[in-house]
Amino acid sequence: MSERVEPAAITSSVAVTPPECVSRRRLTWRGMAAETIDVTPNGRLELRFRAPVHVLLLLESGVRTHGHRCVDDPPRSTPGTGRRELVLVPAGHDYVDLRAARGLARIVCFYFDPPALPLDAAAAASPRLFVEDAELLRTALKLTEVVDMQGRDRHYCEALGIVLAHDLVRFAPHARRSTKKFRGGLAGWQQQAVATHIAQHLPERIALTSLAALVRLSPYHFSRAFKQSFGMPPHRYHTHRRIESAKALLANPERSATEIGAIVGFSSASSFTMTFRKVTGTTPTDYRRTLI
Repeated sequence: MSERVEPAAITSSVAVTPPECVSRRRLTWRGMAAETIDVTPNGRLELRFRAPVHVLLLLESGVRTHGHRCVDDPPRSTPGTGRRELVLVPAGHDYVDLRAARGLARIVCFYFDPPALPLDAAAAASPRLFVEDAELLRTALKLTEVVDMQGRDRHYCEALGIVLAHDLVRFAPHARRSTKKFRGGLAGWQQQAVATHIAQHLPERIALTSLAALVRLSPYHFSRAFKQSFGMPPHRYHTHRRIESAKALLANPERSATEIGAIVGFSSASSFTMTFRKVTGTTPTDYRRTLI
């Protein structure tokens, strides 16, 4: 039987040797965790990771003078600058990073539980030592800022996590192949702009015209292109993102289902329950029981 990490309980972490040369800050929510690792100058450093969860590493700062990194087997990478580089390690793969760093270094780790992701992020992706994707990098940096503030705006933090998962889906090779079958969808920057805008304004009513204007399309062409890219109309996508955010919030027993419904933008408890049941097949209360 394969190893299974329960949602909302991601404990996997990148191992650092020697451990006394780093300070960590971690934030966890349902299906995902984010961790910043600040490294003090201490000569050679070794990072290792293997777990039943995906990890996206952001090598935010630091200059590596010697060493290498690899996933599973060689070929090994060149030393690299270590500044704003992204590394994708899918679940079950071995990641090793040996380095001799100059100056302070910082690494940000985003851990994803495959079964709990709102989108099937990176499920079929192969390991990538150098992920070159400007949109994915922007989302990762934005989520890092929220983590640095200890997730004070927890709702926004979880929404950005959803956007990051979506970006991973878009980046994954199997996702790219599938999008080539269709014509007339949104461009990559348009998908990112719309998904980010919806995530940042999740509890609000968002007019179709405002989304269309955001990506410089008419409402008619935007609706068709959006459905082609996301597999559903804009309003339904917005609703699904609200429900995914509500599912994450339901892991906190201190908040009532009514309060959570209001947080994600539903005007009444009955409308929240009805929509939640329609999307998930169960009520918010029953769903919460499955988390205990």
